[in-house]
Amino acid sequence: MNLSSYKKGVLMLIGSAFAFSLMSLFVRLSGDLPSAQKAFFRNFIAAIAAAIMIIKNGERVEIKKGDLPYLLIRSFFGTTGVLLNFYAIDKLMLADANILNKMSPFFAVLASAVFLREKTKPYQYAAVITALIGSIFIIKPSFSNVALFPAIAGLLGGLAAGLAYTTVRYLGQRGVKGPVIVLFFSTFSSVVLLPLMIANYKPMSFYQMAMLIGAGVSATFGQFLVTGAYIHAPANEISIFDYTTIVFSTVWGLIFFNQIPDIFSFMGYAIIFGAAFYNFRRKLKENQKIETAK
Repeated sequence: MNLSSYKKGVLMLIGSAFAFSLMSLFVRLSGDLPSAQKAFFRNFIAAIAAAIMIIKNGERVEIKKGDLPYLLIRSFFGTTGVLLNFYAIDKLMLADANILNKMSPFFAVLASAVFLREKTKPYQYAAVITALIGSIFIIKPSFSNVALFPAIAGLLGGLAAGLAYTTVRYLGQRGVKGPVIVLFFSTFSSVVLLPLMIANYKPMSFYQMAMLIGAGVSATFGQFLVTGAYIHAPANEISIFDYTTIVFSTVWGLIFFNQIPDIFSFMGYAIIFGAAFYNFRRKLKENQKIETAK
């Protein structure tokens, strides 16, 4: 992987973090609507955007027989992750919901080791374990904690997202283009979510519709950027930059909802970010040694 590809991956990931933080804000601002209804609008808009991009670029949507199972796997875990994340966003503070979702890079490291056979070092496993410990400070497991179930849902959403992004990287290695991956996922999820939305549909005000459109547009930008990021660079080399979304989400939560995370949540953020930073620094040193040895 050359330096320019690495830089592109970093910039795309930071851009996706900002876009997804806006998506979280709009989802929360849309109010008391079913998660499936919110997720449908998010992915339906992304499907339209992906189709427009493909048509505009004159690209052909070609799905090889060997790619279809992985596109389905990516879409299944992606849809599951979105539903769980949206549920957590509605029930938790924005920063808490987003940091739990951002456990996905740690899960992606494990999934890359298992499914893509990418070499994983002991320190990377240690970082994953440390991050899981940090998530406990945020989840605060207790039967008296009314936010326990949403917090666990948020963590599972991060797991699903990690598996989805690992599949994205594999599809990129097979030569499947980003817009095709986004179009397939968005169309798949829209079809799956449509009956769930109809069964539990709640009428929306103009304001709520505007917020969901904003969530869909933000998510579309985020989806394209994160897909491009993981195609340009491995998850274990750029995932640290995905955590900038916590800064954005904390600011949105404070400004719009007067949300201030408690001391345990801040401790959890620090532990998870510390694990991610440690993992990133070790990987960076390894890459520097490899470049020096050439």
